[in-house]
Amino acid sequence: MALGATICKAELNVIDMDRHYYQQHSLILAQHPSETDERLMVRLLVFALHASESLSFTKGLSTDDEPDLWQKSLTDDIELWIELGLPSEKRLKKACGRAQQVIVYTYGSGSAEQWWKQMQSPLTRFKNISVYHFNTEITDALAKRVQRAMDVQISLQDGEITWDSDDQNLSFTAEKLC
Repeated sequence: MALGATICKAELNVIDMDRHYYQQHSLILAQHPSETDERLMVRLLVFALHASESLSFTKGLSTDDEPDLWQKSLTDDIELWIELGLPSEKRLKKACGRAQQVIVYTYGSGSAEQWWKQMQSPLTRFKNISVYHFNTEITDALAKRVQRAMDVQISLQDGEITWDSDDQNLSFTAEKLC
C-alpha cells in the first residue's frame, strides 16, 4: 500500500513592509511521503516571501511539468515559477522559456554549494532567473517547528525575514546568488 500525503494546515500572517503587502492566508500543505520537514517549511517560507492572491502551491514533487509554487495571470500565463532545491539546468531552461520570472531557492549545505558551482555559469544566459540560498541553521530550525496545525507570522523588511511561531522567533536573510 502506498503512503499518502500528510496534511498540514497553516494560518500564515504576512507582513511585507518592502512590498506593502499585509494579508492573512489559510493554507493547506500536502507533505508528500518523500518530502522532508525541512523542505515543507521552506515551501511555507517561500510562499510568504512572494505571497499574493494568485500565488499557489502546485503538485510539486509528484509532477515534472510544474514548479513547487507558481503565480499565473488571469489568461493562464505563468508570471512566476518558483523551484526549491537543486533543479537541473534542463528544468530551469524549460522554466525560463515558460515563465516571465523564475526564482530558485536552495537550502542546506554541501550539495547546494556544489550545485551552485556547476550552475553559476550556465545560468548567466537566462535574464529572467534569480537564485537564493537559505543556510542550514535556519532550515534546520524551521524543520523543528513543523506541526499539523501551525500559526505563523512572517515579517519582511529591508530583506530581513522574521519568523514568529509558538512564542519563538527567528531572524535571517536569504543569500542572493544571482
